[in-house]
Amino acid sequence: MIPEGSDMSGLLAQAQAMQQQLMQAQQELAEAEFTGSAGGDLVTATLTGGGELVGLTIKPEAVDPEDTETLSDLVIAAVRDANNKVKAGAAAKLGPLAGGLGGSGLPGLPF
Repeated sequence: MIPEGSDMSGLLAQAQAMQQQLMQAQQELAEAEFTGSAGGDLVTATLTGGGELVGLTIKPEAVDPEDTETLSDLVIAAVRDANNKVKAGAAAKLGPLAGGLGGSGLPGLPF
């Protein structure tokens, strides 16, 4: 419901500006990279803001042919750490814009 006496064109312009800011923030987030690590940096994983795995580094000392399970755990932990950083980055970049839409967040956003 629109309050009485409000300026519809002003509200429309404000909504369009917010939409433009949101689109720009989403683009910046998609282009950003987030790196997580595990095992004291034995394994590092890099994700885009969209969640795509674009890098994985495993230091030689993390590789034990007799214990591949630990290496698997380190890879999972590094990817999880990077994913948590993606979510935090999304909340930081998009959260303030979502707050301007009534504070309820936006459907489908990870915060």
